[in-house]
Amino acid sequence: MKQTKWLSLLLSTGLLLAATACGSSNNTNSNGENASTAAPASAEATAAPGTSENAAKPELKSLNLWSKDDYNTYPLAKVIEERTGYKVKYEMLPADKAMDKLNLLISSAEPYDVITISGEKAVYTDYAKMGALVDLTPLIEEFGDNIKASISQASFDAMKIDGKIYGIPNSSSQFAGADLMIRQDWLDKLGLKTPTTLEEFTEVLKAFKEKDPGGTGNSGAPMSIDGALATTANITGAFGIGTSWNTVDGQLVPAPLHPGFKEYLTYMSDLYKQGLLDKEFAVNKDATLKEKFTSGKIGVIQLPWYDIPGIADALTKNFPDAKYAYLPALKGKDGQMGLGMSGGFDRITFIPKSAKHPEDAIKWINAKLEKETFKLIAIGEEGKHHTYKDGVYSPILPLFTDERGNASNYLTGIDEKLYPIYWQARVQKDARLFAGFSYLNNELPAEARIADPLALAPSLPEYSKNNASLNQMINDFAVKVIVGEESPDAVADFAGKYKAAGGEASTKEVNDWYATVKK
Repeated sequence: MKQTKWLSLLLSTGLLLAATACGSSNNTNSNGENASTAAPASAEATAAPGTSENAAKPELKSLNLWSKDDYNTYPLAKVIEERTGYKVKYEMLPADKAMDKLNLLISSAEPYDVITISGEKAVYTDYAKMGALVDLTPLIEEFGDNIKASISQASFDAMKIDGKIYGIPNSSSQFAGADLMIRQDWLDKLGLKTPTTLEEFTEVLKAFKEKDPGGTGNSGAPMSIDGALATTANITGAFGIGTSWNTVDGQLVPAPLHPGFKEYLTYMSDLYKQGLLDKEFAVNKDATLKEKFTSGKIGVIQLPWYDIPGIADALTKNFPDAKYAYLPALKGKDGQMGLGMSGGFDRITFIPKSAKHPEDAIKWINAKLEKETFKLIAIGEEGKHHTYKDGVYSPILPLFTDERGNASNYLTGIDEKLYPIYWQARVQKDARLFAGFSYLNNELPAEARIADPLALAPSLPEYSKNNASLNQMINDFAVKVIVGEESPDAVADFAGKYKAAGGEASTKEVNDWYATVKK
């Protein structure tokens, strides 16, 4: 297809405006299934089964997510070449506006054999429907025994477009990713117990403001949030909104149509009026929010567990005796509570129509999923990169970080049964990191973690088309209500605007699918 026609198609579908996040992300899982305990002797120098005759194998060209390290010189590139027999030239997308760049590369038919993007199914779906991707169904059937053994039917079903598979997913382990973090030393200084209900939490915020345990001179508020995340984890759960879509009377309902949405906004608006929520929250960026917490200006923020080490280092530097802790899932009326869990796909790998070697690309991906090869890529050699004891993989530092810290960037499909177990090693790279992850995913009761009901939903065109803009609408409206520009009573009018902007069509599509899978 000519470049101008490709570009016209991309522009018409709005892909050049789709700015999806393409940074690395972490998958973890806390389950404890048994796994193979050892890689082969001299594993990194041992070719995988069937890869000794490599003379006829072409060099492949791979496009990947941005990384701070060069894919070509990072130690894993050589390991994968030795194990699969394929030499690969790696290139990567930019850190900023990655999808804009990718759209241009696809439109100009750049001859990449393999492309890996973030787990944004909307982009993948558009490419597939435009005819820009190779149908992998027959290739996987003929050359993908390891692929079929590693990836579940549910994951493949979620990837199907018009009954065909155009991409290989990296399934995300389901875990609770973020919670409210509080200055434990402030609680201790005031003799306060950790709050367990929304009412107790409010009283703690009042005590922080009135008694000033941080010595700020009452110049600020005890809590702050990111202006781009005005629906705050844990607090929303106390109003029955654990994830973006929640079950109400057997139907999946988005936040603006949920009966708890108005109550949530009323609560947050009251915090703002009382000076318990940062007056500047609407303009807070992630870095600003973290600086306010680590500098002692505020005592409560929402924080993902994977950001704990950086926060802990900065906090300790400023306040050597500072302590921090995650809050339990706060209970609202009728005991409602919940922290939303991640799910879906972390990455999607596909073969563009412009690929010169689609068959070899699948063979390469398949070879990487041979069990011992996959384990070697993911966590290295036992005794060198990790240890295994009592069912737990632990990293050997610093070599694990030096040679496997970027392993997720090289994965083009995962062993869905074993990878969550191998990730024990990755999450234990820092004891503080592991403590935060473990609290949210092992110590909190199971009922406090709310699974994303759309995690493995198939391609949903209306939902995919509208989701980003609708989420922005929700956030903008929530900010206006919280700061007092809109009344919580405006929720009914907003719900009407939400439906008209695509929310009604998305809700119908989501529930038509949900009716086919719910038990």
